[in-house]
Order: sequence, then structure tokens, then C-alpha cells
Amino acid sequence: MGKPAVDISHLSHEEKLSLLDELWAELDRDPAAVPLTDGQRRELDERLDSLDREDVSGVTWEEAVKQIRSR
Repeated sequence: MGKPAVDISHLSHEEKLSLLDELWAELDRDPAAVPLTDGQRRELDERLDSLDREDVSGVTWEEAVKQIRSR
């Protein structure tokens, strides 16, 4: 991959996390820009099939974040 075009070594951890957020948001605008590998697609298909078989409803994003933060 080589040396990155932008030197981020001077950024704080908070600034690096913010940059990550911006990069993911940009990639999210075009999901095809981040294709799944065959293994990732198989895993996703297996998980979706499992959800269908078990009739699991899941939790909202807000509830998931709340559970994670409470750990």
C-alpha cells in the first residue's frame, strides 16, 4: 500500500477518529465502492439466514449503543 498521501501522525486520537468518521461517511455515499469479499458475502448470507430461521427481531441502534456503553 505504501506511504499514505496525507501525513496524519501529528493528529490527536480524537482528530483521527473524526477523520475516520468522515471517511466512512464518504464511502457510505457509494456502498459499491467497498465491495464484499466472497467470504464476507457468505458470512452475511449465513447470518441473514440464521435471523430468518430464528425469527429474531433485534434491537434498535439506540438500544445497541446503550447496551455497549453500559458494559
